[in-house]
Amino acid sequence: MPEVSIVVPAYNEARNLPLLYDRLKETMEAEHLDWEWIVVDDHSTDESFAVMSSIAARDPRVRAIRLARNYLSHTAITCGLHHCRGACAVVLAADLQDPPELIPKLLEPWRRGVKVVWAARRKRLGERATRVFVSNMFYFVMRRFVGMKGMPARGADFFLVDRQVIEGFRQFSESNVNILGLITWMGFKQETITYDKQARLHGRSAFNLEKNLKLALDAITSFTHVPIRLMSYLGFIVALGGFGFAGWVIMERLTGIDRFPGFATLMVAVLIIGGVQMLMMGVLGEYIWRALDESRRRPRFIIEATTWSEATPPTNPSTPVVGTVSNADTPK
Repeated sequence: MPEVSIVVPAYNEARNLPLLYDRLKETMEAEHLDWEWIVVDDHSTDESFAVMSSIAARDPRVRAIRLARNYLSHTAITCGLHHCRGACAVVLAADLQDPPELIPKLLEPWRRGVKVVWAARRKRLGERATRVFVSNMFYFVMRRFVGMKGMPARGADFFLVDRQVIEGFRQFSESNVNILGLITWMGFKQETITYDKQARLHGRSAFNLEKNLKLALDAITSFTHVPIRLMSYLGFIVALGGFGFAGWVIMERLTGIDRFPGFATLMVAVLIIGGVQMLMMGVLGEYIWRALDESRRRPRFIIEATTWSEATPPTNPSTPVVGTVSNADTPK
């Protein structure tokens, strides 16, 4: 069993993957570490899987998996954690914004018994201020209102987890997964180091507003009842305001004063109450849809191809895998 598994989700990273391999190899060999590299190609439209197949053919420590469709990075990481064999696993991005030279520093707390080591972003070079602001607001909400106080304040796409955490993670069966939330929720001993996130060398981020919004909704609906509770409070406040307004109108009429004649007052009340109701229905819909999605128990991911002769079955039997065969040797 290797000491360290390096799990990397990749989407259209054909130009970055060889550079990442060279830096990983140099770093790990300089530290005399027994390691493996698992790349999960999230159904790229470029030559990412072909590039990884070429690397895997000459280095048995490298394995690659191609998913049958684009599932987003958290599902790709889940697939990688289900196939890694190391005593610990390091998760980082393929875009070289997370320096692999930091891995030895992640290993230091782990060797002292820490189960989760976050590499928290101190600065995010080359990213728009609006993107950084939205990201920081999301993690503020997760820490302050969702209760994930162990999560780094500025997030962490780069982290290490112990084998015990990996085995615990494999017991989860959610389809709509937020990995940082699940790892934090498990409660293992955590520690944080900081680094400056580098600017991307090639390509651009695959994440857009829609994908980021889905991850945020998955995290919030999976770990807190706060939106439902806020709906109850808001409904109570609106109802209280409505009763108060009705009492005021009645008193005005009894005293012969009509401050609110005509259609406008009625329309304002209807629009406000209707808007609040639609908002509440939308929040309920998010919870109901996710409950329905989980009840279907569809596979969390489907494997299209691997760089070894057959797909290694995941530890969790509720996570079926479908794979095709390539020409590489079966990993030992």
